Amino acid sequence: QVHLVESGGGLVQSGGSLTLSCTASGNIFSHNVLGWYRQAPAKERELVATVSSGRVTNYADSVKGRFTITRDSGWNTIYLQMNSLKPEDTAVYYCNYRGFDSWTDYWGQGTQVTVSS
Repeated sequence: QVHLVESGGGLVQSGGSLTLSCTASGNIFSHNVLGWYRQAPAKERELVATVSSGRVTNYADSVKGRFTITRDSGWNTIYLQMNSLKPEDTAVYYCNYRGFDSWTDYWGQGTQVTVSS
């Protein structure tokens, strides 16, 4: 089992910034991917950004150039720096872990990000 704890959501005005963090604990496999997904009302959950244990990053086109995902030196905590936020970024943001041993997805409880226009 892997446990994910998220923090950092909130309400911000359009053009503002927020930073989300997520810490993974439990049965962490050395080769894995941690990332952020989001789900807006009446929409499907979508990828925002991921970073592998080898620090390879991947971003959705909609956030490239505005969001930055990083991983700490202990590599079990990730951060999502979100700049130039837009109302369409409003969603519940979920942290995700996938280990390359079992390929099982684990999810955090979600944190609300609301961007007002």
